[in-house]
Amino acid sequence: LNKDRDVERIHGSGINTLDIEPVEGRYMLSGGSDGVIVLYDLENLSRKPSYTCKAICSVGRSHPDVHKFSVETVQWYPHDTGMFTSSSFDKTLKIWDTNTLQPADVFHFEGTVYSHHMSPVATKHCLIAVGTKSPKVQLCDLKSGSCSHILQGHRQEVLAVSWSPRNEYILATASADSRVKLWDVRRASGCLTTLDQHNGEKSKASSEAANTAHNGRVNGLCYTNDGLHLLTIGTDDRMRLWNSSTGENTLVNYGKVCNESRKGVKFTISYGCNPEFAFVPYGSTIAVYTVFTGELITMLRGHYSTVDCCVFQPNFQELYSGSKDCNILAWIPALREPLSDDISEKSLPQQRLNPAYEDTWSSSDDEG
Repeated sequence: LNKDRDVERIHGSGINTLDIEPVEGRYMLSGGSDGVIVLYDLENLSRKPSYTCKAICSVGRSHPDVHKFSVETVQWYPHDTGMFTSSSFDKTLKIWDTNTLQPADVFHFEGTVYSHHMSPVATKHCLIAVGTKSPKVQLCDLKSGSCSHILQGHRQEVLAVSWSPRNEYILATASADSRVKLWDVRRASGCLTTLDQHNGEKSKASSEAANTAHNGRVNGLCYTNDGLHLLTIGTDDRMRLWNSSTGENTLVNYGKVCNESRKGVKFTISYGCNPEFAFVPYGSTIAVYTVFTGELITMLRGHYSTVDCCVFQPNFQELYSGSKDCNILAWIPALREPLSDDISEKSLPQQRLNPAYEDTWSSSDDEG
């Protein structure tokens, strides 16, 4: 837990969603279960060693356009901070002008909105993917203001959606029907593949439906930064890592990943680390796993209640987490303690080092 940094406490109810803008990595949005949205400046303007990240502005309960119910997802427009988006259980997706804090556009849906996402890399389209209580995935076009495009194939509500950071036309969707689908939004049929946890081998238990990603609701999705892998979470208390180009289950074993959420789980993956880590809300803690080996490195303890979301800030390798306790906490990597000169490294018990921070440099020629 970062002892030197606090985030100003504004929310009077649980925090469901966080997003840091990718342009400067300086401004953060949070969305609360009472509909409130807050915008923070993460930069240390005081230049003091210990400081509080201040809220610059908020869409509070008294704002005429505030969401009526819980805000489930907030996201900055990927290319500049002049615009951000929010979606809510009040069945709307709102496009906000950051400077005026007024909605520039509002999309209405038939059911609650669980998740929405704009592509971080798109240059040829402005589509917002939206997952709602309907099994149909909606694509809303920011340019035309219409929501005409629909992807059909899921059988139950869509709990999480995520565009590939590698290909602007590829979208991943996770549903309560136990399935994860990958779509190419240019194709008429849309669906490229449905991920299969058994990799095509006939299921041992005939009761399991074919082509399921999990044996339960799939309520979390996160691509690795290079877009080559996709991590999914389900209410079967499992997390799975998939090769996103072949659709293959890589069979990494993370052990039991407790997940009792009835809605989307907002977890995140580091980037710029070696190895890369997954940060997963786990009760009132955050579990930190190595993405490719499945090792549980540590549990981050600091919240008083259920953690609902976390977001990674790559410039400073920081993590921010939001919880039902109304707090946003900042986390930083624990560096290893410097050794005093009179102790040689060899004589130290090796387990003092968190394996995440061990030196992976090898001097032997045969390991190349």
